[in-house]
Amino acid sequence: MVKQLEGLRVLDLTNVLAGPFCAYQMALLGAEVIKVEKPGSGDLARQLGADVELNRRYMGASFLAQNAGKKSLSLNLKSEIGKKVFLKLVKTADALIENFRPGVMDRLGLGYEDLKKIKPDLVYCAISGFGKDGPLKNNPAYDQIIQGMSGVMSITGNEECAPLRVGYPVADTMGGITAAFATTAALFKRERTGQGEYIDVSMLESTIVAMGWAVSNWLIAGVEAKPIGNENMTASPSGTFITGEGLLNIAANRQTQFVKLCHVLGRPDLIEDMRFKDREARKLYRTELKQELESELRKNKASYWALLLNDNDIPAGEVLNIPDILVHPQTVGRGLIKKFHSVDGADRDISVVRSGFRLNSGDPKPATPPPVLGQDNDSILTSLGYSSSEIESLKQQEIV
Repeated sequence: MVKQLEGLRVLDLTNVLAGPFCAYQMALLGAEVIKVEKPGSGDLARQLGADVELNRRYMGASFLAQNAGKKSLSLNLKSEIGKKVFLKLVKTADALIENFRPGVMDRLGLGYEDLKKIKPDLVYCAISGFGKDGPLKNNPAYDQIIQGMSGVMSITGNEECAPLRVGYPVADTMGGITAAFATTAALFKRERTGQGEYIDVSMLESTIVAMGWAVSNWLIAGVEAKPIGNENMTASPSGTFITGEGLLNIAANRQTQFVKLCHVLGRPDLIEDMRFKDREARKLYRTELKQELESELRKNKASYWALLLNDNDIPAGEVLNIPDILVHPQTVGRGLIKKFHSVDGADRDISVVRSGFRLNSGDPKPATPPPVLGQDNDSILTSLGYSSSEIESLKQQEIV
């Protein structure tokens, strides 16, 4: 069975999250992704994660999460010999992804203008915090910085605790998924035209674009988004509710859903209450409505209500933690987790998440576990025409 990106060779020169996440999405779809890493230390993510022993082994949890299905070539790009090896590799590649600060690859003599001379149809994707131009182009990019500047933190939390950081690296993730989409689109264009492409991905812009209504309400309606915690500004009752055990999200955004909710909870009187009679009134009196609904919801636990409400076409779901959702029947049934046994370098079983979609032709999944640093040096160099003695010489010179 041929995967969507099978036959494509992608060079991954990235570190930590945005870039590795981008290349991981492509590996899941069958691309041959070669991770080009600094000899001795590799991707910084190899030393990051909650397990100190894995960090010591250069197989940190942060690295393992985003690099399954890839190959690893350790190569010194600052040496002239290393650059020659890299240029040979570029000639065999379809795409290259990097997330250095703008200008770093150019100074190495390995920027897009240099590489397209030897590979005119190369798709080159550069991910950075702010893009290749603008007054902030040289600023370092960290998820925390982008969350703050993009406005994400300003609308996260409530009036008491905002601005608040989102609990996972959302800006890195959005930058990575944007880069994967752009790179794949450019490769599709190349198939039709034979033309390569330079892609300039800004994490700041990727994050702003992903904010949807929070941005468009200001641009179009002149209404500034405010932090309202677990409430939904567009409707009521729509938010998080206290039950007899656990929290429950309810999104009764339509009038029909509100009416059904009142009947299921045994409170049909609320339907004709002038404070709650229509959508706009409910938004004005959301606090009072929430109190009325929670007085009923406290009579049973969240899991009970989630099942009952959904059975009555009222959108609802428990508020779960990460361990719980990863063993939830829905997650398990969809096969989101891929487990590798006795992974080299980690010396233990490793589980990673797959992609967020499924395909009739075969679900995206990593074919191999995350690689040990330099794991594929010999095979890749051999494929480029280097002899055993030449490879040994490169090792002795610490080029690889």
